[in-house]
Amino acid sequence: MDADQQHPPLVTTPSGLTVSFEFFPPKTEKMNENLWHAIRRLAPLKPAFVSVTYGAGGTTRERTHATVTEIQKETGIPAAAHLTCVAATKEEIDEIARSYWDAGIRHIVALRGDPPPRPDGTGGLGGTGYEPHPGGYAYAADLVAGLKRVADFEISVACFPEVHPEAVNAEIDLDNLKRKVDAGASRAISQFFFDPEAFLRFRDRAEAAGITIPLVPGIMPILNYAKATEMGRRCNCAVPEWMEELFDGLDDVPETRQLVAATVAVQQCRYLEREGVKQFHFYTLNKADLTVAICHMLGVRAKTAAQKG
Repeated sequence: MDADQQHPPLVTTPSGLTVSFEFFPPKTEKMNENLWHAIRRLAPLKPAFVSVTYGAGGTTRERTHATVTEIQKETGIPAAAHLTCVAATKEEIDEIARSYWDAGIRHIVALRGDPPPRPDGTGGLGGTGYEPHPGGYAYAADLVAGLKRVADFEISVACFPEVHPEAVNAEIDLDNLKRKVDAGASRAISQFFFDPEAFLRFRDRAEAAGITIPLVPGIMPILNYAKATEMGRRCNCAVPEWMEELFDGLDDVPETRQLVAATVAVQQCRYLEREGVKQFHFYTLNKADLTVAICHMLGVRAKTAAQKG
């Protein structure tokens, strides 16, 4: 790449990008208010879909269902529900899937899932405590196949540009993605990453392995640098030295930190766009302002009254 490609302009004309947003189900009334504030801010950007996460061990099953169905009903935006293999039999998961189909939900994000952390700290995100549930779907590929037997869902799955933290190596991790594709997955959404080259290298390896479904980069705007990097460590996501330097000294100046975070995410997306990426999935953490700002700079904006007319 030449120097101009490495440092693309922050603002260009709209270029046909599509975006999607991820939320988590609220635990309290205040969190519910925050969620709907975020949804109202982001809905005018016309996302391709929004997704709602599922707690470890299926702990937010009912809240996920309620949130997904309400979002689709109130906004008309296609909503996707996360489903995992954890803590449920095949029959229970099939019943949940049928209830989504009956409610008009046609898109599922199918994941193996992580068990809740144990009292000794093992298990959970990035841990090694996963064990298939007796009588359940053992892994995500099995879940995808099972969901396809229930109904003709659109199914998104996860992929890991820097390798799943429990995978023995990159080849085995890619083989697992291939099994999910062969089972019926129509899209793979990546774990968040901070180095766009990591995603591009992964895309090249996936294409060489015959994986042809869309690979959508997952972008996580940095609301809190310390928390983001700790999550990255548990997810096997490398944190570049330059990023640590950028956020150094900004712990107590949130306004400045947010400006830096928006710039970092836009540069990341522009870098990927120059390499042919046209779809981005944003992990919003139920906050809208930063994601709205990033999308605005990428040319993804709500239509004005004049444009609508």
